[in-house]
Amino acid sequence: MNKEFEHIRNQTIGTVEYVSPREIKVQLEINAPQNTAINTGVPQLFPKVNGFVLIPNESGALVGIISWIGIEYSPYPKRKGYKDFDLIDLPFPLRKLSITPLGILKEKDGQFQIERGVYSYPSVGDIVVVPNQEQLRAIVQNKDNKAKVKIGVSPMAANAPVFINPDRVFGRHIAVLGNTGSGKSCSVAGLIRWTLEEARNELPKDKKLNSRFIVLDPNGEYCDAFEGLANIRCFQVIFNDKSNSNSVISQLKVPSWMWNSYEWSSIAQASGKTQRPLLRKTLREIRYGGRLDENDSLIAPRRLITSILLTLRNFERQGINAIANWPGKNNLGETLQSSKDSLTTFLDKIDGEPKNKINAIIDSIESVLSRRQKNGNNYPAFNLKDIQEVVSAIEASQSIFGELKSYQGPDEDSPVFFTNEDFLSHIERLSQENNAQQLMDFFMMRVRSILTDSRIASVIETKTKEEITLEGWLNQYIGSNEDDGTINIIDLSLLPSEILFVIVSVLSRVIFEAHQRYRRKTGKILPTTLVIEEAHNFIKRYDGDADEITANRLCSQSFEKIAKEGRKFGLGLLISSQRPSELSQTVLSQCNTFLLHRIVNDKDQEMVKKLVPDNLGSILNELPILPTKKAILLGWAAPIPVIVEMNTLEDKCCPRSKDPEFWDVWTGKEERDIDWKSISDEWQKEDNI
Repeated sequence: MNKEFEHIRNQTIGTVEYVSPREIKVQLEINAPQNTAINTGVPQLFPKVNGFVLIPNESGALVGIISWIGIEYSPYPKRKGYKDFDLIDLPFPLRKLSITPLGILKEKDGQFQIERGVYSYPSVGDIVVVPNQEQLRAIVQNKDNKAKVKIGVSPMAANAPVFINPDRVFGRHIAVLGNTGSGKSCSVAGLIRWTLEEARNELPKDKKLNSRFIVLDPNGEYCDAFEGLANIRCFQVIFNDKSNSNSVISQLKVPSWMWNSYEWSSIAQASGKTQRPLLRKTLREIRYGGRLDENDSLIAPRRLITSILLTLRNFERQGINAIANWPGKNNLGETLQSSKDSLTTFLDKIDGEPKNKINAIIDSIESVLSRRQKNGNNYPAFNLKDIQEVVSAIEASQSIFGELKSYQGPDEDSPVFFTNEDFLSHIERLSQENNAQQLMDFFMMRVRSILTDSRIASVIETKTKEEITLEGWLNQYIGSNEDDGTINIIDLSLLPSEILFVIVSVLSRVIFEAHQRYRRKTGKILPTTLVIEEAHNFIKRYDGDADEITANRLCSQSFEKIAKEGRKFGLGLLISSQRPSELSQTVLSQCNTFLLHRIVNDKDQEMVKKLVPDNLGSILNELPILPTKKAILLGWAAPIPVIVEMNTLEDKCCPRSKDPEFWDVWTGKEERDIDWKSISDEWQKEDNI
């Protein structure tokens, strides 16, 4: 035993009688404390489940947490210095403990420090001691230099304060798990509040708080929880701008031009063979058009002429057999007729040489069609010369419209502006050109119903580039240099269910990609925490067809990517859930810190026990009976697992998630006025946003 621990011999309470890597059994001495230990300097309860004991060794002292206390009948113990030969050798009741090893307590420069993990186990017969007040505090207190945020006290260690290091909590993902009413939401709000309050205490007077929290709030609980703490912005679906007098609340905007092709496919339930290829082509072409000058009257005809040229060259590559036989000859005939009709729409909008070039293309198409007049529902066979005649007329227009390249600029997933009207008209034209109207009917009906729904339009529609740019969106939803700390609450409570998962998927993906690009451009990370309340709704475990593109799956995959890679770019997750068994195992397994409140469901308990990173013995058996406000802190942010009584938040700082007070309303102590008319009027007017 190390000489620094000589003075704790008088704290001996028993000896080791069984050792394994997961469990150590201790036999208590006859004169060991029965319920209160007074040999530690001050009275403390002993023995008690979840209490701590020490086993001195050559490295310092092994720290163990008591997981079981009981009485076993054993031979009468032979006391040192006494001769008990006259006693009858009958079974004698002895108190015993079972402890789980957690770490090593060392003394350095007169200070005790806890070191996580055990590499030096005791031997049978080694003494076991009860720690004193100083040692208890050293066991639960985090000695990390950056562990400056107090989140509560440890009732099992003489109410020693429990501190966390924000880098370890927010930088490596944290899961706050617990049933409704266990204090979970208050812990989430408290972690943010206590951290930022401590950060302000250390902030130089001439500096701004450079923090970023983005809260996905599905129940509308957090908008008032952080008042006075930082620069607060709350985004929600607003049905009546005139009724919004709160300058902190803004209209939630996640424009459709920010969606990628997978998100479009999920919302429109696009099939893989025909609809997705046309969807991707549409997105590529309208995003390219969106980059051009809107005042250029040649944008639309240039885009159409380029599309016609590509289509004709595709027919040309297929060879003579494709356009001489059915259905290829009909497809080509329908494409030429549709192209002629579409080009005709531009004749009233442009003048001069551009108009002459379009007329020349129309004349070439009419010339070909006049030689191949339709007989009933079928066109006669075409030849390659017919195609070349129209192609030559199109190529001659390049002197006016510029080089007609197949594609330039962003791909189908780039966040480049376009309007919903452009999207609908363009995909309809491509469907006609590819003779795929029947295959696209359901797709178009689905997309049109979503894009024209006034409840949804307020969130996803933008009429002009100036309404909201990508730069402006990032400044609003992530934060800018002008902000003095940023807490953005995204209230999803009134978001229509049809687009809920797509919106969350887009938000999480764009935030992640923005942080990726920030590091690539600057070589530094931008520390940001993404908070997900009711995470089991958005980060579900999914099964089934891996090729199926659904909004729920995209949402989960987006958060799984953040969980696996976000730490490299400064993007941390704080997930809160009451049903961990429904959460993605990928995300839970990437969480390095857990704050566990009361969990009653056996499936949820089993899931937590499988994923937590420590050898906890039976400490997790406390989960079903933990009182409100108490939680088990374990993982990367805590030296050892510890039960914490969380700090108390003022009522005004708590999320609006407290239990409903039925009795006070029933008995008239609280009034509730009922005005269904105003609610129904607002509800029905949502279609007139």
